[in-house]
Amino acid sequence: MQLDTVRDYINFNSQNKADLNFITCPHTEIKISNKKLKINLEKINYFLAVEKKQKKGSLICTLTENSLSGIQLMLGIMYSGMIQVPLNLVAGEDQLAYIIEHSGSKILFSTKSNKELAKKIIKKSRCEIELIEIDKDNFVNKLDNQKKDLTVITKSSNCLLMYTSGTTGKPKGVMLTHDNVINGGKNVMISHKLTSSDKAMCVLPLYHINGLIVTVMGPLVSQSSLVLSEKFSVTNFWKHIDEFNCTWFSIVPTIVSSLLNKYSEKDLIKYNISSIRFGRSASAALAPETHKNFEKKFKIKMIETMGLTETCAPILSNPPSPNPIKYGSPGIPYGNDVRILNEKYEEVERNIIGQICVRGKNVMKEYFKNPHETKKSFYQDWFLTGDLGLMDDDNFVFVKGRIKELIIKGGENISPREIDDILYQHPNILEAAAFGVTCDHYGEKIEAGVVLKTKGNTSEEEILNHCKNLLGNFKSPNKIHFFDELPKGSSGKIQRLKISELI
Repeated sequence: MQLDTVRDYINFNSQNKADLNFITCPHTEIKISNKKLKINLEKINYFLAVEKKQKKGSLICTLTENSLSGIQLMLGIMYSGMIQVPLNLVAGEDQLAYIIEHSGSKILFSTKSNKELAKKIIKKSRCEIELIEIDKDNFVNKLDNQKKDLTVITKSSNCLLMYTSGTTGKPKGVMLTHDNVINGGKNVMISHKLTSSDKAMCVLPLYHINGLIVTVMGPLVSQSSLVLSEKFSVTNFWKHIDEFNCTWFSIVPTIVSSLLNKYSEKDLIKYNISSIRFGRSASAALAPETHKNFEKKFKIKMIETMGLTETCAPILSNPPSPNPIKYGSPGIPYGNDVRILNEKYEEVERNIIGQICVRGKNVMKEYFKNPHETKKSFYQDWFLTGDLGLMDDDNFVFVKGRIKELIIKGGENISPREIDDILYQHPNILEAAAFGVTCDHYGEKIEAGVVLKTKGNTSEEEILNHCKNLLGNFKSPNKIHFFDELPKGSSGKIQRLKISELI
C-alpha cells in the first residue's frame, strides 16, 4: 500500500494500530488512540468544509500552545486537504500581523489564553479574518459527529505554511507539501531506527518545525506514539519520562544546559529513566563539553542533529547505537543528499569549508509569494542553507557558522562557533555566544555574551584569560557581556545577531 500523505498514514494507523494511544497529554492524562484520532479529524473536516466553507488549499492560521486541541487541529487541517499556518507564540505582534496578512488566511483559531493576542494582531493586520476561540483540550468534543466526503489530495498537495523567524527582515513563508512533511518524518524514523514500540517525549512547541516534524510526524510514519507536554518544564521532564515510559526525546542545547544545571545525582534517584534509548539535540550547535557532560551525568546517548524549516527539520544526524558519534558534528546525511559547495557551486574536497547544500524529497517547494527569494535559495535542485561547514572522510559534517554571522577580523574569517565552544569549556558558563562588533582598526572585533551558572563567582578577566589560553589573542573576545538570559528564538536557539542590540 502506497502511503503518500498525512491522511494516508492517519487512515493506515487507524486500521493497523487502532488501539495504540497515539497522543498522551500529561497535564490531563487524556489519551487519543489512532482509531479515535481518525474519528476526531473527520469531525474537524466537517466543521471546516461544511460549517466554515473552507476548500482544498484554504490557508488556516492557528495560535495555540501544545495541547490536545492544538495537535488535533493541526493534523485535522492537513487531513482535510487544507494548509495549516502555525503562528509562533513568542514572535512579536508586528510579525504575527504580517503573517496573517501575507498568508491571506480567512480563519484564525486561537485558544482562550491567546485570545487577546489574537485580537491585537488582527487589528494590526487590518485583515478580514474570522477569529474562532477554542478550548485547549475539548475543542473536538464540542463538534458535530458528522462526516463529509474528503477532497482528493496527493503527495504534491500543500499542507503546511511555516514562517521563518524573520530575524534579518520580514518572515519568509516556507510552503511544504505532504511529500515534504512525510519524508521529514521518515528521515527521523530512519536515522533513529524508530519502531512501533517507541514513545517520544515532545516538549518543543508544535509551531516550530522541530517539534512538529520530529516528534509528531516521526511517530506518525513509524506507527509509534508521543507524549505531548504543554511546554518544557525542568521539574517535570524526567518525571514524565518515568511516568509514561518514554523511549526518546528531542530537545535543544539550552534545555540540555538547563537539565545539566538543575539535577544532581541525588535528584536523579527519584526517577526511573531506563526506558530511554536516546535523546536528540537540534536547532543549534551543541557544545562538545556540554554534550559529554550530559551523557556522563544521565547515562543517555545524546544524538546531535541539524535541520531547517525549509528541509522539514533533519538533514543530518549522528548515527544510532551501537555506531559511534562525533562530538561537535550534527552527523551524516539521512534520507537526502548533502554536499559542500564553493562560491561557484562546485563541490569542494573533503575537510574544506564551503556552503552546506541539500536536496531531497524533504526540501521545500518554495517561499510563498516570494519567487525572488526562492530563486536565490536554490542552485538547480540544491537548496543553499546559508551555513558554512566541511565534510570529513567519514561523511560527518562539521558546521562552522552562518555566512551572515562570520566575524571578519583583519581580513580573516572567524567562525563564532569556534569561540562558543571554548567559552562553554569554562565550568561556570551556562550559555554563550560570540559576535562581531564594528571596529576601525580590524573592521570587526570579537565580543561575547554569557550567562553564568552561579552569578558573581566569575569575572570578565577570568573568562578573557580562559579564552586567550585556549584560542590565542587574535581569536579571543575583547569584551564579555553578562546577561541573565540570552535572546532566543521559538526553538530555544540563541540569536547572536540580537545580542549586539542589547549592549
